[in-house]
Amino acid sequence: MKRFQLTALAAASFAVAAPAMAQSNVTLYGVIDAGIGYVNNVASGLNAKGAHNFQAVSGIGQGNRWGLKGSEDLGGGLKAVFVLENGFSLTNGGLLQNSRMFGRQAYVGLQSTQAGTVTIGRQYDAVVDFVSPITSAKQWATQYGAHVGDIDNLYNSFRVNNSIKYTSVNYSGFSFGALYGFSNEANTGSGTGFSHNNAFSLGASYANGPLTAALGYMHLASPGTANGSGAVTNDYSSATDIFYTSAVDKHDIAAAGVSYQIQAATVGFVYSYAKVRYTNQSSIRVNTFELNGKYQVTPNLLGGLAFIYSDGSVGGATALSGITKGTKPRWFQVNAGGVYSFSKRTETYLTGVYQRATGDAVVAAIDNVGGPTGTGAQSQIAVIAGMRHKF
Repeated sequence: MKRFQLTALAAASFAVAAPAMAQSNVTLYGVIDAGIGYVNNVASGLNAKGAHNFQAVSGIGQGNRWGLKGSEDLGGGLKAVFVLENGFSLTNGGLLQNSRMFGRQAYVGLQSTQAGTVTIGRQYDAVVDFVSPITSAKQWATQYGAHVGDIDNLYNSFRVNNSIKYTSVNYSGFSFGALYGFSNEANTGSGTGFSHNNAFSLGASYANGPLTAALGYMHLASPGTANGSGAVTNDYSSATDIFYTSAVDKHDIAAAGVSYQIQAATVGFVYSYAKVRYTNQSSIRVNTFELNGKYQVTPNLLGGLAFIYSDGSVGGATALSGITKGTKPRWFQVNAGGVYSFSKRTETYLTGVYQRATGDAVVAAIDNVGGPTGTGAQSQIAVIAGMRHKF
């Protein structure tokens, strides 16, 4: 990673009055990721006709980004820290995260070697921070390998605005964190206000030798566009996040994961529970189970395989008429892929994903392929070959 450091001497050339003992640095970093994708059956939306699609894709292996992160040593084990991270499309050069300048992350805070870190801004929740890294999608299976609809947000379909976040120091492998996202709305006394599009999240992890274990919880109240200045706004959904086609009243996520490394092989298991309650009083609960594994074939070649089963339960199907024909939708998914590293910064990858809607589910929707399957189709296949460079 190429680093551009602002030392105290350089800073003094711009501000002679700056404290002589302060040590500051700023790092420019980024990811550039692009590839060619194929989907066998993709529609513009629910209940639409589908067709196969070859396409140039951007940021499927890892989201394209450039960012600035920095710190200033304040003495006594205390630092000021910040991150400004932009997301963009490599295929057209446009801004992502609904055209935000720093839509991926934007925060500032204080970091203590003894007490932990407190930051304020647009940030990831604890489910993403602690459990997400154990999923196959975040390791090698790309965004296509995310769970159906990303209803558990383990591929971070959304971030949390107006948030204050605490992350502990590492206690012999154990760490924990919490986040609260403000609604930024005055309390009118009519059921809106402080809790109208707010959020909170808790999580913890333990990593020691070959073992990693993590858990997390997330609660959203009145998310979406009902309060456009709230914690989760217009990045709450995408074309394949099929569970957000109706207005959401409450969204709860609980997730846990564990992985264990045995020489060149690593085996992982992830469980998530997500419940979405809609404003029309209908709801859906989805329990997802993922078993994944990866094997370091050579120092440069990694292979992976994952099996994912999502079991849904619907209470009142009004909001889900294009997704399920009854109360028991289910989805089965297989992720398979590999990554070849030319160097620490440059690699290529090949991933294939198969998803099948079973039970009462009537549509498959592999994450970010452009849309769900067309009318009458219950299975979807997506393949991507891509290249990624980090700086």
